[in-house]
This record gives sequence, structure tokens and C-alpha cells, in this order.
Amino acid sequence: MPKVSVLFTCYNHLRFLPEALESVRRQTFTDYEIIALDDGSTDGTREWLAGQPDLKIVLNEKNLGTYATLNVGLKHASGDFIAVLNDDDVWTPRKLETQLALFAAHPQIGLSHTGGYFIDENSKQVQGSPLGFAFPRFATGDVLLGLVYENKIIASAAMARREVLEDLGGFNENYFGLGDWEMWFRIAEQCHFGFADDVLTLYRVHGENASRQSDKMWIDGQRLREWMVPRIEAMMGRFATEDVLRAQARNFAALGVVRTLNGDPNGGRKAFMEAIRLEPKRLKSYIRYGTTFLPNSVFKRTLRS
Repeated sequence: MPKVSVLFTCYNHLRFLPEALESVRRQTFTDYEIIALDDGSTDGTREWLAGQPDLKIVLNEKNLGTYATLNVGLKHASGDFIAVLNDDDVWTPRKLETQLALFAAHPQIGLSHTGGYFIDENSKQVQGSPLGFAFPRFATGDVLLGLVYENKIIASAAMARREVLEDLGGFNENYFGLGDWEMWFRIAEQCHFGFADDVLTLYRVHGENASRQSDKMWIDGQRLREWMVPRIEAMMGRFATEDVLRAQARNFAALGVVRTLNGDPNGGRKAFMEAIRLEPKRLKSYIRYGTTFLPNSVFKRTLRS
């Protein structure tokens, strides 16, 4: 049995496939299997994959979505560890080796992830925050509270123990683009995380990134933020009370934003009022509460300030 199962998720990114796959083949750690998961590509991806000699290929009969496809991959995986590589991203050669060393050094961690940077369609480094966020970073340890504020783990940078993913029932298939964040949160409720602060994952930015499909992401955001509310309350005793209350306030503030963006300003106002109750000195929540009375187009513009 291989030590690592690489879930190589593919969907209509034929032009990026050779570089992504070659980055797995160049790994210094070689005890792995590559499970190519095609989610209904129509651009020649399936034919290209069929010509590769070292893949276990799984073809979805129809487009299932990211998280259903990952769950299909989990059923085919035999490694002790699961690493995800999206077909438009790239690994540097010591990625698997470095993460496995983290697991060996910290037996209590359930997931490890890596540093890296953004690249463009031509594999050139992109500076700054091209998708609206910096390349995520987390210290090794208990990261649960930090995951309330933002998803700091890129899927292609993650490696998890297979038994942890299976015990949690796999990914939630109801999400479009935030199901990895929800999964990391559930893992963090049970386990510490490890972080390899090296350039090991290259995240490609291009016009087809799922994170650019804002309407679907806002729906995901509302579902996730509402799901988090009772789970943050359950953090009392695990973290300092003031830190939990602040995190809950920020969660309600974020919930106010996505509810309003999804066409529910009344629900947005209720969430902002909860944020103000929990963190009354935060001016931004008052401002955003007020802008829910304006047209949605104006509310969107105010979010940039």
C-alpha cells in the first residue's frame, strides 16, 4: 500500500495538466499513488489522462462538483495520508517529504499544510492578493479559533490523515466552493494542525478560479457562517472567553454581509446587531448595519472601503 494517496482533481484545465502532474512526479518522496479524478471534462482532459501510464483514473459520468469528486477519490484511496492537488496548481519537489516529516514530528496533528505563492497562467509569480487574500499561513498547533476568521488553508497545500477524513464522513457535498473550509474546521475541532513554512505549493490564478464565482460563494458563505454559530459557542473553555466572543462577533458580522449580498437585508441587520452586541466598540459593524438600508449595489461598493 502506498503511504500517500494524491487526489488529482481535474475539470477542463487541459493546458495546466502537464505541469501539475509533473510536479507530483518530481517529488523527492515517491511512495504515493496518483488518483486522477475527472469531473466531466469536455476539453480533451480525459483523453490526455488516458495516455499517462502512472495514474489510477476515475471518470465521473456527470459533473458532481468539487467535494463530491473528492469523496469519490477517498473511496478509491489506499494511502495512510491524503493529499489534494487541483489540476491548475503546482507542487515544488519537497512538498510531500516535508509534510510527512511534520506528521512524524507531531503525532497529534490531523492535517498539515504549506506555504507558497500565487502564479499566473504562465506560471510566473503574482505578488500581493490577486484573489482578495494573501497566501494563507498558520502556525503549528490549535488553529480552530483562527478558522472562524478566514480559511487559511489552500486545498492543494493540504495533507490529512485518511482515517481523520473518513471518520468525519468526508467532505460536505452541499457546498460549491467553501467545503474545504468546512472540512478543515471540523478537523480542527478534533486535532491540531501542522504548518510547513516553505514554498511548497503554487496556487494558480486565472479567469476560471471557482473563488471568482461570487454569487455561489456568497450562498456558501451564508451556509457556513450560520453553521459556525453554535460551534463557536462550544469553544468556551477551550479558548479565553473574550477571544471566543470576539470571534463570534466577527462571524455574525460576516454573516450580516453575506445575508445582505444574498438579498436578505433584514437577516443581515439581525446578524449585524448580534455582532454589535458582542463587540460594541467595532465601528465597522455599525457602518455596515447602516448600509443594509441602501440598494444592494451600493452595499457591495461599501464593502471595498
